[in-house]
Amino acid sequence: MSLFGDPRWGEALTHLPDYLGNHVRVSLAALALGLAVSLPLAILTRNRPAPRAILLALASIVQTVPGLALLALFYPLLLLVASVTLAWFGVSFSAFGFLPAMLALALYSMLPVLRNGVTGLNGIDPALIEAAKGVGMTARQSLVTVELPLALPVMMAGIRTAAVWVIGTATLSTPIGQTSLGNYIFAGLQTQNWVFVLFGCFASALLALAVDQLLGLIESGLRRRSRLRTGLGAAGIAALVAATLVPTMGRPSQGYVVGAKTFAEQYVLSALLRDRLQAAGLPATTRSGLGSSVIFGALKAGDIDLYIDYSGTLWANQFHRTDIKPRAELLADLKASLAKDNITLLGELGFENAYTLVIPKKRAEALHIRTIADLAAYASSLSIAGDYEFFSRPEWAALQKAYGLSFKAQRQMQPDFMYAAVASGEVDVIAGYTSDGLIAKYDLVALDDPRHAIPPYDAILLLAPKRAGDKRLQAAVEPLLGKIDIATMREANLRASGNDANSSPDAVAKWLWGKIR
Repeated sequence: MSLFGDPRWGEALTHLPDYLGNHVRVSLAALALGLAVSLPLAILTRNRPAPRAILLALASIVQTVPGLALLALFYPLLLLVASVTLAWFGVSFSAFGFLPAMLALALYSMLPVLRNGVTGLNGIDPALIEAAKGVGMTARQSLVTVELPLALPVMMAGIRTAAVWVIGTATLSTPIGQTSLGNYIFAGLQTQNWVFVLFGCFASALLALAVDQLLGLIESGLRRRSRLRTGLGAAGIAALVAATLVPTMGRPSQGYVVGAKTFAEQYVLSALLRDRLQAAGLPATTRSGLGSSVIFGALKAGDIDLYIDYSGTLWANQFHRTDIKPRAELLADLKASLAKDNITLLGELGFENAYTLVIPKKRAEALHIRTIADLAAYASSLSIAGDYEFFSRPEWAALQKAYGLSFKAQRQMQPDFMYAAVASGEVDVIAGYTSDGLIAKYDLVALDDPRHAIPPYDAILLLAPKRAGDKRLQAAVEPLLGKIDIATMREANLRASGNDANSSPDAVAKWLWGKIR
């Protein structure tokens, strides 16, 4: 079957109203906020060289910050502000999704608007401004009736640039909880669904191109003083906004929200939870592609209702514990710690997804490597790859301390790509996951951890504080507890790494339910 004959294009289309509508909404709000701040600042500083230079320098610095980092930084910042406003004024707000995305994108939009605003205003022939004064105009009247109309075509060019930047960068807002066209791209990369990746890229590019052309029509109309061109461009923008926003605004409340992190197993399990809630008559949606710290904060704040996490992740990352305890004791202590935040640990699913060092089976046999202790003797001549966060996690520090590991080189890469890289010899060792089906697919072996440097990583189901007493929710998901063993989860993950319609998270979730019920 050809790529463009793949039935997953139809599946991608079903998500388009939701993803596109949310993408347009956050992009439009960010651009409007950016314009509301940037245009007055450009006007105020156009004849003030020192403040103007400082303002442009600050806006330029913002542009040097990677988009994903800027978006991610706003989430903890807003969480802090929300906690302060709650403590001081008794008023709080959601730091999840729309607000941090809008603020970060607004900052991204400012540089071209500021720069073109100042350039357009300062590029006006001084004689025209003197003429305006000569006929008795005040400075304000001159600005409104002479300077702004003349500078508007140049300013519109900056607005066009800002719009394209905002629309493109908005695809990176998925990990902080803002639904966007980036949902296609993040989900597609994690599940190797290249149809979704292409669809997300095409949709984002077409949206940016359409907005740029419509704004270009307005710019051309202003330059030529053509009301028809300006009106057509404005009408086109209004029609585009209406077409993308109206379908999503008329939808009922989303009900329960199931969170998911940024890898295939989480997409499958969140789809499984959603299906169980819907089967019980409870409206439910998924919010996937969330970062580890973001998803826990979102649960604590009540922005999502439930999700599956891993005991070792919470133990080390959220509660900053470095001691390793037996599984039962660790789970008991973890449950008590979560209860202090009114988070319910409902139970374990039955399998563990821990970090593990992985090498090709043939190489392990040739070098007689069965454990991480055996690997340590060869580490100085080998390279290792991990996911984007592994080498900054406590588990990596614990492994180094316990085994004296010192590799020749460290690389970071997309989790699914690591397995192909180690199988092909691009790297010698990877930090994989014990429940990953790709270990078997690529004929790899997970090394034992005899010194127990890595804590237990039981998959556990967490409920938000507001759902602690929700009996209907608990009854809907309790049939999953203790029912998913490691072999079944590995097979599910292997299916999710395929490249056909049966490998979608929804399809694999249905298969998984059929295996465990």
